[in-house]
Amino acid sequence: MADVARHVGVSKMTVSRALAPGAAARRADTALRRQRVLDACEELGYVIDRTAGAFGTGRSGFIAVVIPTLNNSNFSETVQGLTAATEASGLQLLLGTTEYRATREEPLVRALLSRRPEGIVLTSGTHTPRTRAMLQAARIPVVETWELPRAPIDHVVGFSNAAASAAVVRHLHAQGRRRIAFIGGTSPLDPRGMDRRRGCERALKALGLPAAVVIDVGEPPISMAQGALGMAQLLELDKDIDAALCVSDPCAFGALSECQRRGIAVPQRLAIAGFGDFEVGRGCVPRLTTVAVDCAGIGRAAGELLLRAIASARGGRPLTPQKVVMPFQLMARDST
Repeated sequence: MADVARHVGVSKMTVSRALAPGAAARRADTALRRQRVLDACEELGYVIDRTAGAFGTGRSGFIAVVIPTLNNSNFSETVQGLTAATEASGLQLLLGTTEYRATREEPLVRALLSRRPEGIVLTSGTHTPRTRAMLQAARIPVVETWELPRAPIDHVVGFSNAAASAAVVRHLHAQGRRRIAFIGGTSPLDPRGMDRRRGCERALKALGLPAAVVIDVGEPPISMAQGALGMAQLLELDKDIDAALCVSDPCAFGALSECQRRGIAVPQRLAIAGFGDFEVGRGCVPRLTTVAVDCAGIGRAAGELLLRAIASARGGRPLTPQKVVMPFQLMARDST
């Protein structure tokens, strides 16, 4: 700030006033001087430190976002939608990844909250007790996404993973499939995958079909290689299986590839379905039946809800917890 003041030929206090929030709305006779200060900041590469101001106003100018991983187009699209919804507000995103570990989420949330975000978006409804306690004590808007948790912390934007996988099972049943397996991780590290398995099992029971053969291929994120391994295990375990619901499209693509290596016709001998409507599922042969979710739409809805909640909090009237249920769509394609 002293460098800028010397460059313009004014005092540091004048620079401080020129850079303060709302300075543009002050008297017209200071507008020229303020512009000179801004031009000097640009020329000298000076970046305004908002930290001290955040303590006084409670407005840090950013929101925190926690996702499982960036190595997944669904979550990347969610962040893109969130960015599109919030960029006009001037709020910036501070992003962190948990790599599907609730124990990693805890220190990450602590670090993010120490920087005083005005709100936080989480891509999960499952947290450690300490994480929940920190989020509740922070007294900032919280939006949990991609799930419909039974005990939300604050706001929710998501859908029922169990209902979506049940819709796939009913589709397979309508195609004449009667011995249906589930391939995916069974680790609590992936609550969405666990919900998809539960939805599969409940739908089979409701239809009076045999219980699902569950193939556990390891911890998330489930890869194509794990999907191929899961299909190999399934074919060795049960020769009567005529359909497999996979926890994700990458897993389903791996399972499909294993069938092709073994000369097993899909869907004639074995139907395969995935989850997530990934590009690989739309481009492979045969194209994968899957569940499509508006990933960017989840991000936009979460961003819009968070902005409303932040505005209400600034006005001293916290927003009543909201739940936004997003739609999903069964995409019946060639693999079934």
